[in-house]
Amino acid sequence: MHELQPLLALLSQAESERDVAQAHQQRMQEAVNAAKAQAEQLLAYRREYEQRWGERFASQGQIELVHAYHGFVVRLNQAVDHQARVAEQSARQFERAREALIQQEMRVASVRKLIERRLTEIERRGAQREQRQLDELASRAAWNRLAAATTRF
Repeated sequence: MHELQPLLALLSQAESERDVAQAHQQRMQEAVNAAKAQAEQLLAYRREYEQRWGERFASQGQIELVHAYHGFVVRLNQAVDHQARVAEQSARQFERAREALIQQEMRVASVRKLIERRLTEIERRGAQREQRQLDELASRAAWNRLAAATTRF
């Protein structure tokens, strides 16, 4: 088994790196969810604000209120646009984290496959060694029987 120690250490390292990649992907998924939720909240607030002020403007239309409304709506639209960009960036980061996780999982699978092949090779060599020993024992036994038979006559 000492032949496999380097591969087992490599597997342990690959699994550890995969676990880190999984945790990173999870954090990125949470960031995506939070950014989307905040964007949805901003959109809902904007709709509510526009509806509320639209009703107010219908009843009274003071110019100071209109300017304040437009100024706030501009800032609110900027916040909505900014949050949409944050959500898109979070989605891209999540995608990169997902791809990194896939690469780490492939590495772990490759190392496991290599270990499996090495074990198969070790077992094959052991079977060959055992077969040679059995063949040698059978050959010696045959020689011993032959020698014993020739010494009797």
